Amino acid sequence: MGLLRRLRPADEGVHISEEDGIRYLHLGSDTIQSGMRMSDPTELVLSYTRSMLAFLLFMPRPSARLVNIGLGGGSLAKWIHLHLRDTQQLVVEINPRVIACARMYFHLPPDDARLKVLEGDGAAWVASHPGCCDAILVDGYDGRAQATELSSDAFYAAAAAALNPGGILVVNLWGNDRRFDSNLQRIQRHFDGRVCCVPAAQRGNVVVLAFRDQPLATRWQDLKARADALQTLYGIEFPDIVGSMKTLNPYTAMRLMI
Repeated sequence: MGLLRRLRPADEGVHISEEDGIRYLHLGSDTIQSGMRMSDPTELVLSYTRSMLAFLLFMPRPSARLVNIGLGGGSLAKWIHLHLRDTQQLVVEINPRVIACARMYFHLPPDDARLKVLEGDGAAWVASHPGCCDAILVDGYDGRAQATELSSDAFYAAAAAALNPGGILVVNLWGNDRRFDSNLQRIQRHFDGRVCCVPAAQRGNVVVLAFRDQPLATRWQDLKARADALQTLYGIEFPDIVGSMKTLNPYTAMRLMI
């Protein structure tokens, strides 16, 4: 990536930049936290955000409630609000400056019956709301690392308890984080090994899906059919996402082993 044209900071520790028609969010460093194409604000520009939608392969109709931990520029929140019309979504973001920046610079829509943005500690919120949702999407980073509160044994235990039957935890991890293996092991421990790793197309991020219960759709035939249907609906490369699951997970010719 070339030099970023830094714009006026949104606030201390939160700034934005633009390059080639894409606006980026940064938190305390030049690390990109979120990206938005100016001509299409709801497009999922960064590949890891598209990989986080892999939970839809296993949850065809998330019609109750999703919880997003970490807002960033609101890429996933915007996409879910636009496309998953039967879904209620709560976003918990600890930094009020990030919320203000997402509203002002990244076209995050105002709260309504299907979207609510709450300023607060995501780990504490999850711990105090057992049995509250069908999916939890976790993307809680500053410019340097994932928040430790969102990668602890206590958090993953609370996340498992917060999910309804059939629920899925979705965690964005940096593959080059020295704590990657230990974080993955914690997730596996609290979800009894029911975990699937999805590498993003752009190297660096690995999305971890953790299942409260044994997922039903693990045959390649079923996953590929579901991926084709989702790609037709949303124009996102779900077949490639399914294919990428063979790189980091055990499998047979017939099924993904979870």
